[in-house]
Amino acid sequence: MIYEVKDKLELFAHQTTKEGKTECGDSYFYTTTEEYFVCVLADGLGSGQFAHEASAAVVSVVEDNHHEDVETLMKRCNNNLVQKRGAAVSIFKVYFKTREFVYSCVGNIRFFLYSNGGKLTYPLPVTGYLSGRPQVFHTQRFVFEPDSKFLIYSDGFDIHGVKSLLKSYLPVESIGEEIKRLYQNSMDDATFIVGSLL
Repeated sequence: MIYEVKDKLELFAHQTTKEGKTECGDSYFYTTTEEYFVCVLADGLGSGQFAHEASAAVVSVVEDNHHEDVETLMKRCNNNLVQKRGAAVSIFKVYFKTREFVYSCVGNIRFFLYSNGGKLTYPLPVTGYLSGRPQVFHTQRFVFEPDSKFLIYSDGFDIHGVKSLLKSYLPVESIGEEIKRLYQNSMDDATFIVGSLL
């Protein structure tokens, strides 16, 4: 699925459900305002109904409160997972005017930011998952250049050669189709979002 915001960004999102399951344990949400773009990807522990319930609980928090800063959103998501299965969660926010990128993650969700100058940024996530227990967050800030690309994906994908994928001059839809072609997986819930910041 392709999503574009004129003069700001374009992205391509793709999700598959584990074979034999009717509900996907991954959930994601993104939206754009005049000032920022925000995205959350949540991977509920395990698969099926309870994994979906956990990841959907995360997404609903960001959907309702996306005006808040990333650290606050992570805390809210954690609080909303009390007595649920738990989830790996990644949230990032792009501020268009300052060209600033704010990122936080707990768990095994991978994120890469590739700048036009050839630099690949890979912020290390905090290990573990959100489950309502007290949690330390590591929120990081980056400045991004025009035409930077990003890729975020859950552990249902095992993507290699990210730099060569992102440094190609292909539009994000073509990069997304290439990832789908190379990394088909039915053994786990799997989600990726690839985008370009214009």
